[in-house]
Amino acid sequence: MNVAWIAGLPLIAVAALLARLVARRGRTGMAILAGIGAVLMAGALVLLVAALTARSASAATGPAAVAGARAVATVGAAAPASSAALLGAAIAVAASTIGAGIAVAYAGAAALATISERPELFGRAMVIVGLAEGIAIYGLIIGIILIGKA
Repeated sequence: MNVAWIAGLPLIAVAALLARLVARRGRTGMAILAGIGAVLMAGALVLLVAALTARSASAATGPAAVAGARAVATVGAAAPASSAALLGAAIAVAASTIGAGIAVAYAGAAALATISERPELFGRAMVIVGLAEGIAIYGLIIGIILIGKA
């Protein structure tokens, strides 16, 4: 079982804490967060390019090496389809999460304005915000389905 992604969980927690602290600075904090996001995006692109252009490090020759190379080529033939499914899962989860964040921002602001004027509409307002959050759940389900097919 591949659990290498668990190593990134502390990094995510630290990034969330740092984002919370920096966001208290107002516009300057948001500019800092945007810069950090740009650096992280550039790093992710470098890792993606490195992963997609990786070659085998084996330089051995002989009958055993040729047989091993054929076995790797056979396994490697399925790798592009698998990596495409994983990339599709990542795009589905990321895009749906960003979309849900935008939707919740607008729906939540409108819901708070409505509740402040008419508190009896709390239930209806929360249903609308919940529907906006459902977008992220749908993306997560699609991601899980794609990972299962990889």
